[in-house]
Amino acid sequence: MSVRRLICSLGFLVFSGLFLSNILGCSGQKGSSKPTITVWHWMTDREPAFKELAGWYEAKYGVKVNFDLYAPSDAYLQKVRAAAQGANLPDIFGILGEKRDFASFIKAGYILDLTPYMQENSNAWKDSFFSKALAVNEFNLGDSYGVKPGIYGAPIDIMTIQMVYNKSLFKQLGLNPNRPPQTFAEFLEIGKKIKEAKLQGLVSGWGEIWMIDCLANNYAFNIMGKDKVIATIKGEVPYTDPDWIKVLSLFKEMQESGILAYGLVTMVNKTAEQLFANERAVFAFNGSWCVNVYKGMNPRLDYAAFLPPKVSDKYPMAIWGGAGSSFMVSARSKNKEEAVKFLRWPTERDQQAYLAQATNNLPANKESLDQIASVLQSFAKAMDSATHPRIWGVSEFSPVIEALDKGIQSIIIGEKTPKQVAEQVQRIKERELAKKR
Repeated sequence: MSVRRLICSLGFLVFSGLFLSNILGCSGQKGSSKPTITVWHWMTDREPAFKELAGWYEAKYGVKVNFDLYAPSDAYLQKVRAAAQGANLPDIFGILGEKRDFASFIKAGYILDLTPYMQENSNAWKDSFFSKALAVNEFNLGDSYGVKPGIYGAPIDIMTIQMVYNKSLFKQLGLNPNRPPQTFAEFLEIGKKIKEAKLQGLVSGWGEIWMIDCLANNYAFNIMGKDKVIATIKGEVPYTDPDWIKVLSLFKEMQESGILAYGLVTMVNKTAEQLFANERAVFAFNGSWCVNVYKGMNPRLDYAAFLPPKVSDKYPMAIWGGAGSSFMVSARSKNKEEAVKFLRWPTERDQQAYLAQATNNLPANKESLDQIASVLQSFAKAMDSATHPRIWGVSEFSPVIEALDKGIQSIIIGEKTPKQVAEQVQRIKERELAKKR
């Protein structure tokens, strides 16, 4: 069923319901025991679309759904934590934070195990999702979190974080607008052209260090493979290993080539998005959410997404991707069954297509891709290359992540060498490991 037909049919249901209520008066409501479902979220850009879906659901099933917005995300996070402590969580909510935070909510009994619902019937709910999107909400046997294996959340949309490039500026530089750089060497060569043309190169929110961490992980997977990255997190491989120094050296090479925009290490992502949308930068490193952002800033922007240019052919390039936003059902809700029924509904094909069209976010339902914009499809095609720290089964210490990312900033501005940063990160790693012994 197309989104247009879905809207029309739901509109007919609303009309029919009003007509019947005029004939029957209030008698049809007597004895109704259907609950109201409350959903907490932080997604300001999706508030109108969520409310639209809530209206459709009530018209179709007679169940009222309240989407309560708490933003920004820090305020939402505090709201959820306080509600958990006060045993006052809503029927449906999301968890913002690392996988260990998610695990702590499950172990405290706040989140319902959705595995039985995901697997029931031959047309299983879980089969409609991209597997890597579902994996963000899944815990497996043998991981380090101590959670019973199962699926504890449903993805509402997905994301991938990739490079994007401005096709018009590519033409200006004498480059093929339909062929982004495939190798790191090609990428650096374009940096020289950018410097000569006095343009800005790569913009990204590298003042928000998690985005540096993302690209560093991409290249670590490409240079040394997933197993060695995981072994590093477990403490079996040091950050002073030559492969890690090679990863760190890439940022020095990018800076020297001219591919990095001026002031990148203090740039917040909103500034980076404005620069790219206003066609003042050739490249950006950003997530698929940027499609909605760029559309609002410059609807005529001609751009496309591509994988970060590879350094090595030994291992595939991996990018961060998976569930962008997910919802969980409160294990202590009095309306668990109705909450699960509702949560399943917006993840179905037509509702997912509507959300994608209304918010320009990638649908988590893989059957909806034929109904989304081409630039979104360019992000979706990279899901086969997606990975994420939340699905690795192990987590790096926060002080180690911070030292690595801030160390990369210091490499870019010329304060430290890759070797010095690697040695500093390893010292912090050994300190954190010693605390656990």
